[in-house]
Amino acid sequence: MGKEKKTESYDNGSYNYKMFKCFNRKFKINEVQPTDDVRDAFCQFSVGGGDGDSSDDGVMGAEQLCSFLDDNQVNSATTVAEAQRLIDEVIRRRHHVTRFTRHGLDLDDFFNFLFYDDLNPPITPHVHQDMSAPLSHYFIYTGHNSYLTGNQLSSDCSEVPVIKALQRGVRVIELDLWPNSTGTDINVLHGRTLTTPVPLITCLKSIRDHAFSSSPYPVIITLEDHLTADLQAKVAEMATQIFGQMLYYPESESLEEFPSPASLLHRIIISTKPPKEYLESRNPIGKQKENGNVSPSSEEETPGTEEIQTLESILFYQDCDNKSDSDQEEEEASEDQKPAYKRLITIHAGKPKGTVKEEMKVVVDKVRRLSLSEQELDRTCSSNSQDVVRFTQKNLLRIYPKGTRFNSSNYKPLIGWTHGAQMIAFNMQGYGRSLWLMHGMFRANGGCGYVKKPNFLMKKGFHDEVFDPKKKLHVKVYMGDGWRLDFSHTHFDTYSPPDFYTKVFIVGVPADNAKRKTRVIEDNWYPIWDEEFSFPLTVPELALLRIEVREYDMSDKDDFGGQTCLPVSELRPGIRSVPLYDKKGEKMKSVRLLMRFIFE
Repeated sequence: MGKEKKTESYDNGSYNYKMFKCFNRKFKINEVQPTDDVRDAFCQFSVGGGDGDSSDDGVMGAEQLCSFLDDNQVNSATTVAEAQRLIDEVIRRRHHVTRFTRHGLDLDDFFNFLFYDDLNPPITPHVHQDMSAPLSHYFIYTGHNSYLTGNQLSSDCSEVPVIKALQRGVRVIELDLWPNSTGTDINVLHGRTLTTPVPLITCLKSIRDHAFSSSPYPVIITLEDHLTADLQAKVAEMATQIFGQMLYYPESESLEEFPSPASLLHRIIISTKPPKEYLESRNPIGKQKENGNVSPSSEEETPGTEEIQTLESILFYQDCDNKSDSDQEEEEASEDQKPAYKRLITIHAGKPKGTVKEEMKVVVDKVRRLSLSEQELDRTCSSNSQDVVRFTQKNLLRIYPKGTRFNSSNYKPLIGWTHGAQMIAFNMQGYGRSLWLMHGMFRANGGCGYVKKPNFLMKKGFHDEVFDPKKKLHVKVYMGDGWRLDFSHTHFDTYSPPDFYTKVFIVGVPADNAKRKTRVIEDNWYPIWDEEFSFPLTVPELALLRIEVREYDMSDKDDFGGQTCLPVSELRPGIRSVPLYDKKGEKMKSVRLLMRFIFE
């Protein structure tokens, strides 16, 4: 993203584009003006301007702004004092010299207020959902192999991705634990690959220092445990010493119901297989070799004979076959050395040992976490969708990427969400449209990392209530601004200003998926589209509004101009400023759209 090079022609309100090193094309920069809807709203709620065009000279005071926010923006919670605070902030930003003599907004002030995304955001910026329900009632922002900086096979392992994930609001951090080369300490790495390790103690200290930098709600650490009994005891010692009072674990060995996020503020929870289950799964060869259904100890194997056998699985099977009986007996004998480690596990985890349908039978007095690959989820939802929903009403379901996503790409999260899966584990370094959807979902509820599941997913009558209520969302794209401040004037086109257009998507259940596109506005840094689209919605609770701006290129692929993704259920009606983000999900400094949202 280049900085704007200010020249004399730019200062005079125009850009020069040099063609073939000898011809200049001069383009005037048009000042962005309020749209007709903005003018109409100002005329309706301002005072002192009279009728007709002279109403542009009116002033909007605190009471008038409060009325506008109540009637037009459907924000009845705003008081006159809060409206006056908004007015003071707009005047402070725009009128340094006369700010002490101004007490209301003129048309330009009002227009700029609508364009300030921090003062007029498109979604509710704070936690507003009930946080007192059990953890199973929430979608939880979940990372996959949180320590990897790049691909799954050869990238570095580091605490830096863990810190970035926590700062973004991720609440579930996954760590793969392996003995170091001497067998005396614990490393975090993607096992049996070329990834370089990072010490566990470094990751735990980073989690302690950054766990609640963006959200006070609990952080869950999911452990992929490949350790001996002695090293498991060392993990327990590390966790208790580093986290101290932050570490939560129940007094009983298993939970009948998960605690709520509100009851676990600033607490850290550990989730993994209890040691006994881990030992039982260490050598599945003897039990399962006859039917060919062999699986390694990790939760995240890729089952099914249709998958290509990986180097990791081959090495694992050789390791299991070569293990002596004395080694097995030594592991079983050391079971009594693990009470401290087992006691720290709040959320007991596991993989299906038989059929998924059998594993999803709800136990009355015990809750747990089950992990499925994305392929297993697809197969299970196709044949037993109601069993999945019923299981997730009380238990936790974690979905992880298939093992062949070596480049850390991600899958479509909506299948899991529509069946109540709480933990859709994503590679946070796998930038792309799927990750944008994840970012959009967890901008909901103030970005705290916990989003309450829709009621129909928690009711026993789920099958009868999926398609009720029905809604229609009207989206109007007015204009965009900020590209000339964040990009060099030749970034999009060497010979002329950019030709922007906007694509608007609804991503949700199949019946709701839709795509619309504005016309292309040629040679303009301030595109004004003023186009409206309507989207009928069957399940608005699970719908996401994805917006992407592109710059039209006749001879090459259209250039990226920014994107955002917003949960439809959180959209605030009225005219809103919508900030855009880059491909990595980082907020652009100046680029934003002015849009309007109306629900029927």
